[in-house]
Amino acid sequence: MSAGWFRRRFLTGGPLPAPRPPGPRASPVPYRRPRFLRGSGSSPGTADASRRSDSRPVRSPARGRTLPWNAGYAEIINAEKSEFNEDQAACGKLCIRRYEFGPEEDREWLTLCPEEFLTGHYWALFDGHGGPAAAILAANTLHSCLRRQLEAVVEGMVAAQPPMHLSGRCVCPSDPQFVEEKGIRAEDLVIGALESAFQECDEVIGRELEASGQVGGCTALVAVSLQGKLYVANAGDSRAILVRRDEIRPLSSEFTPETERQRIQHLAFVYPELLADEFTRLEFPRRLKGDDLGQKVLFRDHHMSGWSYKCVEKSDLKYPLIHGHGRQVTVLDMDQLELQEEDVVVMATDGLWDVLSNEQVAWLVRSFLPGNREDPHRFSELAQMLIHSTQGKDDSPTGERQVSYDDVSVFVIPLNSQSQGGSGY
Repeated sequence: MSAGWFRRRFLTGGPLPAPRPPGPRASPVPYRRPRFLRGSGSSPGTADASRRSDSRPVRSPARGRTLPWNAGYAEIINAEKSEFNEDQAACGKLCIRRYEFGPEEDREWLTLCPEEFLTGHYWALFDGHGGPAAAILAANTLHSCLRRQLEAVVEGMVAAQPPMHLSGRCVCPSDPQFVEEKGIRAEDLVIGALESAFQECDEVIGRELEASGQVGGCTALVAVSLQGKLYVANAGDSRAILVRRDEIRPLSSEFTPETERQRIQHLAFVYPELLADEFTRLEFPRRLKGDDLGQKVLFRDHHMSGWSYKCVEKSDLKYPLIHGHGRQVTVLDMDQLELQEEDVVVMATDGLWDVLSNEQVAWLVRSFLPGNREDPHRFSELAQMLIHSTQGKDDSPTGERQVSYDDVSVFVIPLNSQSQGGSGY
């Protein structure tokens, strides 16, 4: 809520009170740990625990709580780096509902059907900087942003080829060819939804922190399963890798603009006067026509390597500034993999990767899982063992006494357990 709302609600009809001496500002959200850790039975990482370097409890979900795909999770608070654990985590089921077009006379309006149309799962890690507030906001917000973005494009996702117009209207007979020439596939709509959700969530966090006088930010590492594919999106220095019996595959990289297209579009976004009122920075599969006005068509902006749909406005009819391709989200087609029981994705914040390499993590995974196949909690126990390997103990499985003083949060996602549901948020 804004300061203006507060003044209107409580301070009407009288002078404003004298300002109080400056003091610590309240966080826009209360400090908390992930909901799926409720009942885990260990110390929640409060200030007194964080002050004792020999008392850094590793927390995992309670034994009766199942995460999506029977995934494992563990976390540990930093060693006196900050008062609270600045990492946050979220996971759960994505229920994507379907939009339908209304009657012909008001076709621009969409109706949201109440039933679920498409389902998937979601795992996310956030590493806060300058305090935990941004990470908590992201954990509370990003999955909702993503669901909204996916619901806006779900009709295109389930089509054999994403249509130029979301309504199915054919303005130009060559529209399917233009879409095909751009190489636009259903997975590009998911990528675009992820990128737009990141952008929307970032704006929400910025507004909330500004309203509360806070500063800070957070990284975000997200894995989303939809239609037999796993999408991994990253903004920051967290990391995800695929570990198989004979393969280690990085699934994330530092979030930076990868294409000249995005650099030029971003420049036009920051300095719109450079467009001289003659160009549009947005990219479309083809040059738009007057008949496209009011229609929802495929597009992408500077923050996107995937695609989405927008309602065409008059300004979109200007000459396009750019054409190009790019991708910032890794897509793992699980239907093309011959999955084994020990195939997992390891997602972790930088506290783990500061002291363990991809190869060391893979060695630990391969050493632990084959001998613990009968243990239903083996993936959380593996996550705990990975964290234990960062604490410089004499009995570290790697034999090296490297220490991470940062917060560490780890998801271990077994790809062979896609049928397992579980709770999260």
